[in-house]
Amino acid sequence: MTKSSSKSSIIENHPKYLWFLILSYSMIIAISNWFDARLIEIFKMVISPGTLIFPITFLLSDMITEVYGYKHARRAIWSAFLFNVIFVGYGQILIHLPNPSFATDNAVFNKLIAANIFIILGSFSSYIISEPMNSFILAKLKNKHKGKYIGIRFVSSTIAASAIDSVVFASIAFCKIYSMHDIMKIIFDIWVTKTVIEILGLPFSIRLAKFLKKSEKLDIYDYDTNFNPVSLEASYSSENNKYK
Repeated sequence: MTKSSSKSSIIENHPKYLWFLILSYSMIIAISNWFDARLIEIFKMVISPGTLIFPITFLLSDMITEVYGYKHARRAIWSAFLFNVIFVGYGQILIHLPNPSFATDNAVFNKLIAANIFIILGSFSSYIISEPMNSFILAKLKNKHKGKYIGIRFVSSTIAASAIDSVVFASIAFCKIYSMHDIMKIIFDIWVTKTVIEILGLPFSIRLAKFLKKSEKLDIYDYDTNFNPVSLEASYSSENNKYK
């Protein structure tokens, strides 16, 4: 086998589920951003509504990294980021377009979109740091433990990535609204909530990972991967697939 052929993508049978995982991942990112402007209180914990759904993105990126490899998770991360930039950009254009005189409710919509800019900025900043970190840690742990301890690996990567995500997001999103004491409480509450949701979702995520591996006949290991977060290269050699 030549060097060029050994580096060709082994996913030549067009994975059946990768597209849906990436689509779901992108949509959940957009949904979590949209509802983050409102705070809620659950069991005396103050969190943003996006916190309840955002951990699903870690579960989905775990699935993509575990089955299809870090390179495809990286593409999913950038795809979701691009769609969210378009989503936010379109919203900013809308609020600056002229209103018909009878559309009195437009002012409320405009206020919501304008107020959401710090939320979006905080979300984008935390996302672009924490999501690649989550996939990177998971890929490295998979290599180190030879694919064992999948549950521990999923939780470990999420604990680290969600901690960074919570700190960056809350510090930027609420810097103009709340005191430092309140922000610290929000950071802790968001981090705990995300971690608990990840743990509760483990039985589902582990079963789903096993199903995907069996269905796709893929179990990618990132042995020689360039972990540059801005690269979009996604080819793997046959040696990277350890499915049995």
